[in-house]
Amino acid sequence: MKLTTMTIAAVMAASPVMADLVFPSLSYRTGPYAANGIPFADGYEDYFTLLNERDGGIGGVPARVIECETGYNTEKGVECYEATKGEGALIYQPLSTGITYQLIPKVTADGIPMHTMGYGRTSAKNGEVFSNVFNYPANYWDGASHAINHIQSLGDISGKKIALVYHNSAYGKEPIRTLEELSKKHDFELMLVPVDHPGQEQKSQWLQIRREKPDNVIMYGWGVMNQVAIQEAANIRYPMENFIGIWWSGSENDVLPAGDKANGYKALTFHNVGDDYPIFDDLRKYVVDAGKAAGAGDQVGTALYNRGMYAAMLAAEATKTAQSIHGVSDITPAMMRDGMEALEITEAKMAEIGLPGFGPEFKVSCENHGGNGLGAVAQWDASASEWKLITGFEGSDQEVVQKLIEEDSAAFAAESGIEAGCS
Repeated sequence: MKLTTMTIAAVMAASPVMADLVFPSLSYRTGPYAANGIPFADGYEDYFTLLNERDGGIGGVPARVIECETGYNTEKGVECYEATKGEGALIYQPLSTGITYQLIPKVTADGIPMHTMGYGRTSAKNGEVFSNVFNYPANYWDGASHAINHIQSLGDISGKKIALVYHNSAYGKEPIRTLEELSKKHDFELMLVPVDHPGQEQKSQWLQIRREKPDNVIMYGWGVMNQVAIQEAANIRYPMENFIGIWWSGSENDVLPAGDKANGYKALTFHNVGDDYPIFDDLRKYVVDAGKAAGAGDQVGTALYNRGMYAAMLAAEATKTAQSIHGVSDITPAMMRDGMEALEITEAKMAEIGLPGFGPEFKVSCENHGGNGLGAVAQWDASASEWKLITGFEGSDQEVVQKLIEEDSAAFAAESGIEAGCS
């Protein structure tokens, strides 16, 4: 169900309240970020369609996805939230750090949970302060640590220069503080290279990189910025094996435009790659081949389709947890929040779903809304035209990351007059 903010109100007025489970999708199928927004939105909606078609919903209650176009624009994202929350929305996944920052006080006041999977405000991992915000299974600061850990696993980084090429927004700036602390701890030089929205022009940045010759480059990019950066890196013959992106800089859309020159490029991930899992047989049977796919069905198994599907799966499992806790199937947003806070993902559960080995095990609690922070490294194989995991799911430097989370969340609590704690 795809709606604009102008038509949602009319639909709400004309339609009776339905006894279903509502999952808004704040998507972007237009603009410079559409190439990345489309597969995520498709995977997210297709998973709920699968549950409806195969299982009759979640706990016997149909799932309903309301898609609202944001264009990756913060103001439009807030408008979508206001236009859909009255539909009985159980959870928001805004897929934008800018939108996330604006929605944190709103979802808290409205009692609706928000899941910012691998993005958003990192310190929201502290559930004692951010009661309605969750960012499991890993966050931006974990990602910064994963990148440094991987670089360090290939050789001593003391005295080396590491550049951060980042989207000049709240998103791209998130890892800076962590990398600054890690640079002190491991004695490397941090070079900051901002790229303004949307990132189609980066020649000056890559000329700077050619001139200053950093040993490694980490990228926090999104949308068209990623493919431009990879192409520019190829143009200056920067070694791709020394270039690693955060998980939002690791889709097929990012590397395919550069052709064989993208071979060896690396990206972090908090879930596995490809479509060699039983769940995809069901997705094709009940959704794609049945003509019920959200898109053309050509994105199944790609990095961002998988991520959208994974996000929906986690929402569905939190819904089941909430239904079990409260003994009812038609849950409320407050009940959904309880389900998210009690969520536990085990390998046995993943195998039962049809995703064995697809993601790390983790457990959520009031104190920890972010999971275990595990992440892996994928590498692009241009000859096979596919991503391949080259590491297992490994931990981040919690000595650095957790200290920063405690400091930032404490500052937010003081500014907002929040009395931290678990009820």
